[in-house]
Amino acid sequence: MPRIEALTHDSCTGIVLAAGAGTRYGKPKALAENGAWLTAAITALRDGGCDPVIVLLGATGPDPAALNLPPGTRWHWVADWATGLSATVRAGLAEAARAGTRYVAFRPVDTPDIGAEVVARVLAAARASESGLARSVFHDTPGHPVVIENKHWEAIYAAAVGDAGAGSYLGTRQDMVCVTCDDLATGTDRDFPEVGAR
Repeated sequence: MPRIEALTHDSCTGIVLAAGAGTRYGKPKALAENGAWLTAAITALRDGGCDPVIVLLGATGPDPAALNLPPGTRWHWVADWATGLSATVRAGLAEAARAGTRYVAFRPVDTPDIGAEVVARVLAAARASESGLARSVFHDTPGHPVVIENKHWEAIYAAAVGDAGAGSYLGTRQDMVCVTCDDLATGTDRDFPEVGAR
């Protein structure tokens, strides 16, 4: 991955994880609800304090034209997305390193009710903590976003394998700040379309 410099500012790259094929959902979730989930994810990260916001694409192909991304949104096609979540996480870390930010915030496209207030709360917790690690928790269940300071990126990049993503590294950390966000969202992953939805 690109070289990571020690930074003194508190900027954060927002990463939308939108590369998967959405097998259980029936199509890539980047296309769900005519792109409404993708737009919501981008807006939540941007309004929650992330700049830049980068969408990681995969199953939809390398051309983002059909996605109608909001102006100013960056995108990156993860060519090896099908090898597992780890490929997308590594791509996100590399993009954040290139952006020169101190933090990265990961938010999947399939958590549509996680808004800017959740992102802002978790980002503030990461900035205030010594570890630089924070994640949202909904009804005692770990969720997203996950905010990670750049001092952890190289270790996560090296440890990410298959569908483990950042979990194989973060699961070993006792200094992760867990931020309760029950009052703001459900944090529910949407793996299947609603009954009756078209």
